[in-house]
Amino acid sequence: MFDETYTLNNGVKIPKIGFGTWMIEDNDDAAKAVETAIKVGYRHIDTAEAYGNEIGVGRGVRNAGVPREDIFVTTKLQAEFKNYEEAVAAIDRSLNDLNLDYIDMMIIHSPKPWVEFQNDERFFEGNLAAWRALSEAQAAGKIRAIGVSNFDEIDLQNILDNSDVKPAVNQVLAHIGNVPFSVFEYAQKHDIQIEAYSPFGHGEMLKNENLQQMANKYGVSVAQLGIRYLLQLNTLPLPKATSEAHMTANATVDFTISDDDMAMLNKVTFNDYGEFSGFPVYGGTLD
Repeated sequence: MFDETYTLNNGVKIPKIGFGTWMIEDNDDAAKAVETAIKVGYRHIDTAEAYGNEIGVGRGVRNAGVPREDIFVTTKLQAEFKNYEEAVAAIDRSLNDLNLDYIDMMIIHSPKPWVEFQNDERFFEGNLAAWRALSEAQAAGKIRAIGVSNFDEIDLQNILDNSDVKPAVNQVLAHIGNVPFSVFEYAQKHDIQIEAYSPFGHGEMLKNENLQQMANKYGVSVAQLGIRYLLQLNTLPLPKATSEAHMTANATVDFTISDDDMAMLNKVTFNDYGEFSGFPVYGGTLD
């Protein structure tokens, strides 16, 4: 699994599964988690300036003992930065905090500032300003690929209509029972790779008895079923784990879900996140 890649629309290859670092807020903890993930075999690490752990993530990448060119590092431009100057400064700040010569991919974290996420304003001009900063950084060799996160079709169209640089990815909330199929279809039409964050529905998905029964059928865990499902939808899952055993299990998905079972899973509706029901990201929280 770790050796498999997708090819982005600019020709850059990206590992098909990534290691997420959201909520690993302490830099020492982040460095340790990243080193462990790379030791397990992960070659794709996902962070964000807003996570507050770029220093630790960069340290983990540097200390892992794997050539830098073999590790794909993604970070995110904060959702609040909707003007060119702020975006330029943030890109350089992420490079400095990660302490890496380049970033493999940087994406706009959200089309709207988090506290504005449920409001009608689309921030079209602000996103174009941020996109221009990312495009220039890519042209300068600071970033290999650029993309977006949490963008709906209308937000993506704004970029496509006003820039010669197409987003390489759109990173969205996606898991069994909560898949934005219209966004998936739009992205596929425009050759934009979908990445799936929170592939386990913040852990609540793992408690679903029906999914457990299907996982038992394949001799896997619900988590493994969820990762395999996303891969068969041609998305790039970004699981997070704290233990080496779970890191390994999340990428041990060498089985195939049947067409009938995929069709059944596509019809599942599941969006009860328990204590995380305020999700996603509204009111200032992060993905």
